[in-house]
Amino acid sequence: MQTVIRSILGGIALGALALGAGLLTLFAAEWLGLAGEMWVVVAGACVFVTVIGIVSGLAMGRAIRSLSRGLEHDGASRPVTGPRWLRSVLRTLTEYQVRHQQDKAAWRTREQDLEIRARVADESRARAESVLGVMDEAVIVCNTLLEVISCNQAAGNLLGIDAATAHGCSITEIVKDATLRRIITETLEAGVDVEPRRGELMLGDEMKTEPNACEVVSACARDRQGRANAVVTVLHDLTREREISQMKSEFVSKASHELRTPLSSMRAYVEMLVDGEAADETTRQEFYGIIQCETDRLARLVDNMLNISRIEAGIIEIDRDSVDMHELVDRAVQTLEPHAGEKHITLHTEIAPIGAVVQGDADMLQQVIVNLLSNGIKYTPEGGRVTVHVDADTLTRSVHVAVSDTGLGIAPADSEHVFEKFFRVENYKRVAKGTGLGLNLCRHIIETVHQGQIGLDSTLGMGSRFWFSVPMGQLSARVAA
Repeated sequence: MQTVIRSILGGIALGALALGAGLLTLFAAEWLGLAGEMWVVVAGACVFVTVIGIVSGLAMGRAIRSLSRGLEHDGASRPVTGPRWLRSVLRTLTEYQVRHQQDKAAWRTREQDLEIRARVADESRARAESVLGVMDEAVIVCNTLLEVISCNQAAGNLLGIDAATAHGCSITEIVKDATLRRIITETLEAGVDVEPRRGELMLGDEMKTEPNACEVVSACARDRQGRANAVVTVLHDLTREREISQMKSEFVSKASHELRTPLSSMRAYVEMLVDGEAADETTRQEFYGIIQCETDRLARLVDNMLNISRIEAGIIEIDRDSVDMHELVDRAVQTLEPHAGEKHITLHTEIAPIGAVVQGDADMLQQVIVNLLSNGIKYTPEGGRVTVHVDADTLTRSVHVAVSDTGLGIAPADSEHVFEKFFRVENYKRVAKGTGLGLNLCRHIIETVHQGQIGLDSTLGMGSRFWFSVPMGQLSARVAA
């Protein structure tokens, strides 16, 4: 409707202009003395022009309205009506609009495709970063400008940087080691047609007391055209592996030494028996006793090593039940009383009347008490005293057992290592024999198997107090049966 009104008004305006032109011509003719029939001709012409303007305006309005309907339907092909002299123009406009709508639809489709590709790329990048984040190996990825485009947390820890802020930084800013920078640069220069570069180096910074030994593998990544578009560098920290290897070597060395001692003694006495050096029965019985003692020592050493290995590997069999610590202490005291009597050492017990029941393996707990009590007797001079104290703590719901002696005591420097494998105080090796595995086995039994605590309080020359605590309640097994 608005289009029709605008068309009529346009026609009236055109007629008004024609009428004005005719009147102006009439006045000019009258002024020039040409009056007469001229005004009639001019008036007729003005009316004719006005009618023609109105009719043309209506025709153009219909054509424009038809074209608008076509545009409203996104350039759909519709017949356009209008005066014959306007149809070519309207057809051209329609074709242009159709092409415009087709281009618009194509761009919209392309935009949606790009959005999908961007979303997939973001998800792939997030997935790759998640994988890199959980890797133990340090990974650094940089572009052809040697700018970091990805750096996981392991690399940040190894290089002493913040991995979250490393993105976009130059490799020279985050890698202080010149050897590593040279490897990355040479890898980029060599391109994709060479084997990955490998090597070892020592990485460290001012925050680390000792550098980390690392294995480096660096290679170029290809794009779709087969050209190098990134350098991927993987750093494998060898420090822990070398520490484990060193620990294994030390364990084998110490175990071999401990095994050699009883075997050498047994071999010596067996050779003397074979050579007939024990002429009388008394000497032979003495040799037999020494061989038996060394055999028992060797058996205990092997058993302790096997038990420690089983506990550490989680394959030891555990028989959990309600255990009365009072009964275990009494049994241990009765077992070791003859040994204590030989040195005139008094064994004393202080046990809580009730509440000394725990959930655990009775044989293992008995082994711990016997081991601590035996050590107290071995390292206490004649005429001394060894006390076993048992108490229940209702607040923490645990049972505490402590073995105190009036022996030699242990220096603070040695107290930190008494629970390590094969450790023995150097000055006490001549006082009593031992394998150095007993206390380590006790720690595994209490802490790993029974989820308790074990410790030492000692003052050099004032005796020692070994203690442990075990929860009363039902425990969830940490070691699989």
